[in-house]
This record gives sequence, structure tokens and C-alpha cells, in this order.
Amino acid sequence: MAVELCLLLLLFCGSTISEVQPIYKPPPGTLDFGFVPAKTYDTGAYHEPGPIGILFKVVHAFLYLVQPNSFPQDLIRKLAQQKFGNTQGDYQKPENVVLTLQAIYYEIGFIVSAALGLLFILLLPLVGLCFCMCRCCDNCGGEMHQRQKKNADCQRSCFATFLFVASLIISVGVLCAYAANQHLTNQVRGAKKLVNSNFKDLKIFLNDTPAQIDYLVSQYNTTKDKALSDLNNVGPLLGSRVQEQLGKEVRPALDAALTMAGAIRETKEALENVSVSVEVLQEGTERLHANLTDVKMHLSNTLNDSACSATQAASTCNIIRNSLNQLNINANFSGLPGVSSQLAKVNDVLKIDLSSLVQKGYAAFNDTPDLVVNQTRNILSDIKNVLESIGSNITAFTKALPVQKILADLTIYLTQSEAYVQDYFPVVEQYDFYRWLGCLILCCVLVLILVFFYLGLLCGTCGYDKHASPTTRGCISNTGGNFLMAGVGFSFLFSWVLMIVVVLTFVTGGNVEKLVCEPFEDRTLFKVLDTPYLLNQHWRNYLSGLLFKNPSINLTFEKVYSDCKENKGIYTSLHLEHLFNINEFLNISMYTEDVALKIEHIEINLSKIILLDEIGKENLLNFSSSGIEGINFAAYLTEINKSVTKVDLLSFANDLEARADQLPKGALENALKGHANNIRMIHNQQVVPLEQAMKYVKARSTLNQSIRLLKRTSSELMVKVKNVISSVNAAQLLINNNASLVIVQETKKYMDTIVGYFEQYIEWVKESIAMEVAACKPIANVIDTAVDIFLCSYITDSVNAFWFGLGGSSIFLIPAIIFAVKLSKYYRRMDTEDVYDDSSVSGTWHFTL
Repeated sequence: MAVELCLLLLLFCGSTISEVQPIYKPPPGTLDFGFVPAKTYDTGAYHEPGPIGILFKVVHAFLYLVQPNSFPQDLIRKLAQQKFGNTQGDYQKPENVVLTLQAIYYEIGFIVSAALGLLFILLLPLVGLCFCMCRCCDNCGGEMHQRQKKNADCQRSCFATFLFVASLIISVGVLCAYAANQHLTNQVRGAKKLVNSNFKDLKIFLNDTPAQIDYLVSQYNTTKDKALSDLNNVGPLLGSRVQEQLGKEVRPALDAALTMAGAIRETKEALENVSVSVEVLQEGTERLHANLTDVKMHLSNTLNDSACSATQAASTCNIIRNSLNQLNINANFSGLPGVSSQLAKVNDVLKIDLSSLVQKGYAAFNDTPDLVVNQTRNILSDIKNVLESIGSNITAFTKALPVQKILADLTIYLTQSEAYVQDYFPVVEQYDFYRWLGCLILCCVLVLILVFFYLGLLCGTCGYDKHASPTTRGCISNTGGNFLMAGVGFSFLFSWVLMIVVVLTFVTGGNVEKLVCEPFEDRTLFKVLDTPYLLNQHWRNYLSGLLFKNPSINLTFEKVYSDCKENKGIYTSLHLEHLFNINEFLNISMYTEDVALKIEHIEINLSKIILLDEIGKENLLNFSSSGIEGINFAAYLTEINKSVTKVDLLSFANDLEARADQLPKGALENALKGHANNIRMIHNQQVVPLEQAMKYVKARSTLNQSIRLLKRTSSELMVKVKNVISSVNAAQLLINNNASLVIVQETKKYMDTIVGYFEQYIEWVKESIAMEVAACKPIANVIDTAVDIFLCSYITDSVNAFWFGLGGSSIFLIPAIIFAVKLSKYYRRMDTEDVYDDSSVSGTWHFTL
């Protein structure tokens, strides 16, 4: 039934998804399917014995001394595969004799210990019988006569001490046996809770599995919703991808055209700035030129005065006269060529708004997602219908599967099993009570013997009078001796019975510990069970032969247990792919192929996109022929870089005044100084403003910047314009003729993204089925509960601790018997004694009644 349930669960899941062999592996958006719902199991398959665990460890150490050999895997395999007893001569075959000897060698510790126990069982009653008969004949200490010895007190003390120590050891053994007996009873009484916990986990396992399957099925809606979302957003997704790829060519072309439109506007502004700046600078330099010319004329007239003909002034006047040519302007802006014709042509170009035309191209190109949406509306509708049909098929298939019936049958079977356990658990407790009572009686027998020994020691020690002769010992002392002999008698009566129980439990519990519990803990027991042809001589792998009727499948007990221990899914643990290959059932390739084909048939026409019309291209050509490249930029830059005057007027005036001081005092000197003052005035009122006033400084700076801008713009202007037009034409050609290739590529990527959602769903379902759905931790818990906890921790450890305590007590009864018999002679009242007679010959004793 469990196998059928697993197959049905997988069939239920596998019918909803498919396996696609991806040609492309794009990075699709990651889907979040959440976590498969799983409840927490209550059973903790671990037992902590508590303080008695120390006793268990001591017993394990003792068993290691008895049996230090490792688990005999090979021997057990050979013994299991070897047939004994089919014919009379089987045991005499050499290989069987060797196996028997190997088994004896492995069990030699148990055999020797059991032999010693049997020897104890046989000899002790016989020795007791002989001892009793011997004492009845007044031998073996039966004669009520005690010979006096000088070291009698020392012997009595030693015998009492040894008996007390032996009694203490027996007491410890009895306590260990009682604790183990009580521990087993307590665990059996508490086992009901653990059993119920296991049944509860198995019910959770059955009840939670359908919910997990429903969750896997429901997550198809996550895949479908994501695919539908991408289909509804085909414009932003597919359209934007197409636009992005085409934009690598289109946007640089449009950006270049828009940059050229901006260059036209900048050229107009630069030409206007040149025209205005030249006018401002011409105005200032012309007025300065007129004043300098007037000063130079007046100064020349002064130098033509007769006073300059005098010998003292002639040389100075000649020097001044020769320097008059320096009184002139240096930067002459009046001779610069005008830019009015170029400005007129650029204004004609600007009558057409090239920027607006380029923006229309941008707008048309940015409408690509809307074009994709409009042209794929019918195909996307068909794809949505396919996705809806998948959901309908899932619903129809889930209704056809009898999952609930199988789960109900398994639940009924589990409920009946639980009821059976609950009904028979009182019987188990009742039989455990009988066992507990029997073990308690055995402990009480030892307690009774100990009581006799302790009472004998107590009465004998307290009632002993060293001054009293053996025949006159007190009643208390005599009672103590009788208690000791009573303990000896009961020891002979019951010790062999105790040893029988010890030997049986020792051989059974010790071998269970060594051959079952220890190999189960390190999992070597599973390796033995997984031995090929061991459990079935015709099957290489027993478990796979049992489940799948195919023993060639490598399915082992160890692997199944380990996987369930790790709480993996039952599909992975039992390797159900050999019975129900999920890859064959996870197949909805027919749907994904339909989706892929419909997406591949998407046809998008972008020929309506016009990046730049002929008017815009003609406008660019008109700009290139505006003539700005014919401007004499060198002349402008030369004049801009010149100083205002040829000579520093302030220095010229100072020099003129200095030379005037060299002349004789008179009208000539005064006239030259007056001209020097006039030159200083012209410098302060006209040259300084031309150099520092914001109006002229800004005009000069603007003229400099505008000329340089025009020079850069005009550099290979025709080539630049043709390159822009060529880029626009190439981008337009790409849109009109080659866009289909880009669309096909991006459509495939878009298709792979959609299909990738299904692939993610498939992989998630596979992983969930392998690791989370029907996680078989409860199965491993049941095995651990049955073997590790019930058999090993509860029963075997307790039984081993019981025989360990009981056996130790039984063995120490032997020295206790010896010391009790010896000691009782010093406590009991004797019938005769040795008396020393002073009237007799010295050194002789007389026997007195």
C-alpha cells in the first residue's frame, strides 16, 4: 500500500508539469514558489537513560572484555548463505567445519562465561549437598567443638571483615539488578506515549502529503500568472528589448542630428555676437584714434616752433618728433570683414525647426512597445488560451485520480494497527508485571540471604564476649552464628537458580547487544542485510526485488534508512524513479512547444517609424553651405590679441615730460608738459576703459569665444553633416529592412523567458518531490523506536544490567558462604571446648564436656 501511495502521489504531481530540453538558457526572472507546507513531527527517536546510564556503560565495558571482537560481517554472511542440515553430511563438510570454528572463536568469550555459569549451576548444589551431609556426620565444621588458638581473635576479625565486604558487593549487585528491573518496567509503562507519538507522526505523514501535493499543483498558478503578466506586458518586455537593440544604432544617429540642430542655433548666436562685439569695439577704437591724431597734430605744431631750432632744444625736439608715430591705435577692428551674409543664411536655415523634426523621430522610435502590443494582440490571446487549457487539464486529471480513497484505506489500516496496539498494550504491561515480580523475587532471595548475613554479623559482633568460653557464649552471639548458617543454607538452595537466570539472560542479552544493537548504531547491520543474494539467493538486491520486482536496481537498506533519517522525500529514499520515472511524467512539452511556436510567429513591422524626413536632411545640407567656413578667423583672432595702442600712453607721457625738463625754461617746456598731461588724460579716459570697462571686456571676450566656436563648427562642416545624414539613413535602413533579424532574436529571448518559468516550475517540483514531499522521517523514527529504543535501550540494556548485578551477587555468594561458615564457629555456642588443667602435666589440654 505504501508503494502504491508513493506512485500515486508522483503521478498526481507529474501530470501537472513537463520536461523541456532547453535550447537556450536565458536568465529568466526567478519565481518564488514559497515553501512546501510541512508539519513538525513529535517523535524524538532518542533515549537518554539518565543516571542508570552509568551502569549501562559499565555493562558495555564488561561485554567488550568478554567479546572484544568486531562485528563479524563476513562470518554472518557466510553462515546465512551456507545451508546446514539438509543432508546428514552437511556439518562434516570442510567449509562448514571452518565456519563453525569461526563462529565458536567469535563466541568464545560467551561460551567460556556460559560454561563457567553452568559449572556453577552444577557444582554448587552438589557441593552444598556434600557439605550438608558432611556436617551431619560432624565433619566440615559440623562438630560443635572449637579448638582454642592464639590467633582466634585475628581470624574472627578477618572473617567478619571479608564477609562484610562480600555482603556489601552482593548488596551493590542486588541494587543494580533491582534498578535495572525497575527501569525496564518504567520504560515499558512509558512506551505507550512513544508508540502513540509514532502513530501520530505516521498519521501526519499520510494527512500532510495530500496538502503538499495540492500545494505543488497550486503553484502552477504562480507560473501561469507570471507568464500571463509577461504576456500582458509584451510591450515593455519584448518591445523594449527590440527598442533597446535598435537603439544602439538609432539613438546615436538621432543624438547626432539633435546635436547638429543645437550647433545651428549656437552658430547663429555666435554670428550675432561677432557682429555686435565688433561694432562696440569699433566705436571705442575710432574715438581713441581721433583723439590721438589730434594730440599728435598739436604736438607736431609745437615741435615746429622756432624754439626747437635752438641748439639746446634741437636734439630733444628731434627725438620727440621721431616718436610721434607711436601715438596711434594698435587694434583696428574697422578693417575686419563682416559676417552679415553668413548670419542671413543661418537665419534662413533656422526657419525650419530641425530639433522638432528630430524629436518627432524620437517619439516615433519610442512608440515601438505600443507597436509591438498592437501587432501581437491576436497571437498573445492564443497563448493565453493555451495556458488556461493547461490549468483545465490539471483540474480534470486531479479529479480522475483516486488519491483520497488510497489515503483513506491507509488511514484505516493505520487506525486498526493503532487500535490493535492499544488493545494489547495492557497485556504487555501485565506480562511485564509478571516479569517484574519474578525478577523482584530473585532480588528478594538475595536480600533474604543478605539479611541473614547482616543479622549474623550484627548479632555475632554485638553479642560476642571474648572472656566467655565457647560453651558459655551468650544467646545473641549464638543467634548471630545461626543467622550466618541460615544464610549459607539459603545460598546453597537458591544460588544455582539465580545462576540459571543469569546465564540465560547473559547469553541472550549479550549477543543481542553485540550482534544487533552495536551494528545497528554504526549501521554495519544494514551492510550485512544489503549483501547480494543473502536474503534471497535469486536476488542481488533484496529490497529492490521486493518493491520493484527488479533485484538489479541498487537499492539498499542502509541508503533508505539514511535518506529517511535525513528526512528526504520517499521518492528519493526508495528510488521510485525505477518504478515511476518522474522525467517521463513531467512532460508538458506539447504545451510549451505550442507556446514557443506561437511566439516565434510574432511578426512586427516597424517601417512606419520615420527618424528624419527629407526636409530635415535638406536643412542640414543648407547649414553646411551657409559659408561660415569662409570667415577670416585669423584676422579676428589677430586683432583680438593686439593691445589698444602701439605704445603705453602713460609711459609716453612720462617720457615726454622728462624730455621737456631737459629744455630751457620757457614756453616750449610748458607746451610739451601740457601735451603730456593731455596724453595722460586720454590714457585715463579712453585707453583704461577700453581695457577694463565691462562693456568692452565682455565684447572682446564674446568676440574671442564666438570666433573660436565658429572656427570649430566650420571645421569640416560638410563632412560632419554628411556623416549625420549617413547615420540617420543607416538607422532608418536598419528599421526598414534589418529590424526583422533583431525582432527574431529578441522574440526568441522573450520566448525562452516564458518557457523558463515552466522549467523553473519543473525543477522546483522535482526538488520538492525528492526532498520535501512525503518526507519519510517517521519511517526512520519507527525503525529507531523499535530497534534502538525498545529493543536496545529499554530491553537489552536493562536485561544486561539485571544479569550483571544478579550474576555478580551470585558469584560473591561463594566467598560469602566460606567466610560465613568460618565465622559462625566463633559466634555459635559449642557443646564442648578445650580446657587447660593446671594439676595435670604442664603443656597438656583436656577435652571437657
